[in-house]
Amino acid sequence: MAQSFGQTEINWDKLDKTRFYVVGAGLFTGVSVALYPISVVKTRLQVATKDAVERNVFSVVKGILKTDGVPGLYRGFGTVITGAIPARIIFLSTLETTKVAAFRMLEPFRLSETTQAAIANGVAGMTSSIFAQSVFVPIDVVSQKLMVQGYSGHAQYSGGLDVARKVLRSDGIRGLYRGFGLSVITYSPASAVWWASYGSSQRYIWRFLGHDTKYDEHIPSLQKIMLVQAMGGIIAGASSSCITTPLDTIKTRLQVMGHENKSSIKQVAKDLINEDGWKGFYRGFGPRFFSMSAWGTSMILTYEYLKRVCAKDE
Repeated sequence: MAQSFGQTEINWDKLDKTRFYVVGAGLFTGVSVALYPISVVKTRLQVATKDAVERNVFSVVKGILKTDGVPGLYRGFGTVITGAIPARIIFLSTLETTKVAAFRMLEPFRLSETTQAAIANGVAGMTSSIFAQSVFVPIDVVSQKLMVQGYSGHAQYSGGLDVARKVLRSDGIRGLYRGFGLSVITYSPASAVWWASYGSSQRYIWRFLGHDTKYDEHIPSLQKIMLVQAMGGIIAGASSSCITTPLDTIKTRLQVMGHENKSSIKQVAKDLINEDGWKGFYRGFGPRFFSMSAWGTSMILTYEYLKRVCAKDE
């Protein structure tokens, strides 16, 4: 990695791993609390039938608050947080170690710093997402069923354990991994695009700001570093949501279907086209776009702050 950019980034080998995981669990839980309601709204929009009254963001929010109050915006949150901690440990560990390995493998090719960043971050993002899906998918299945329970004809549950018990009873362990293949196809490219966009956009921004020489010894201020990271997060979230929303819509519909309503990817796609035309694939795009941009920016600022806090003393 070029020296100029290395001054703004803390690598994996420089981190106190124990502190990183413990502090990180608290910080990311806080971010999840702030942004979780957006996921609930997005999920409801994606599974709404053609005859559903609530077909836009404001009507969905209004309906949730009217029937369940603020707690309705946090349906399935406990399940998500329980699974998110081990999944995030897997994701971040794989991300950082793969990124370091990818940069080393790319060194002999003498690519530009921006191209190296895009490839290394993209490969790391995709690899870490594939590993993390083994934990994320069952959590997704359970939490999404809780998000839409009682909505548009979906079943009611008493909690996350009740969902898991009923899914296992009707479909076995495969039921908890419904949509796993599609999740990998959705989230792995999304993660690759996100991290590739984040890594490369930062280089472009630093170059625009004048930090483009390989041996530039001037260290940017912390405020400038955070601003560039935030801008990179926004660009990455926007890019990823535009590309992957159609697959996410199909995946969500498959995961919330009951045992008696099993369907295929092809049939779900046909239903969306029949109900709304091609724009049906972009149901919930607004909340997803905002969620991925807001989550991306919040996550990356939290993540980079976490790395600074957990850096080993030289």
